[in-house]
Amino acid sequence: MANTTTGKLAIEELKQALKRLPDWQLAGGREAITRKFQFVDFDAAFAFMTRCALLAAKMDHHPEWFNVYNKVEVTLATHDAGGVTQKDIDLAAAMDGYAIVGRDVTPRF
Repeated sequence: MANTTTGKLAIEELKQALKRLPDWQLAGGREAITRKFQFVDFDAAFAFMTRCALLAAKMDHHPEWFNVYNKVEVTLATHDAGGVTQKDIDLAAAMDGYAIVGRDVTPRF
């Protein structure tokens, strides 16, 4: 069992956490979680990434991500712990919340 936010979660803890994060899944070939986000356009995707980057900097915890136009693929793991920690779960939950904002953004010209 993880005793801090930096301790690697046991598999049962990770499975329970993923029940609360239904859009996230275990990454293939490594101990990490991953999710693909899609937004209305590049501006919304970039705004999402900016919000996440500001939080990640405060948390001193940085995502692996890849962006093409309105899509953002995210992988979270705590390298020092060798797997997923509570920090990853907390960041994933925050990202889910930020993504809701991006879905509601519509371009206004």
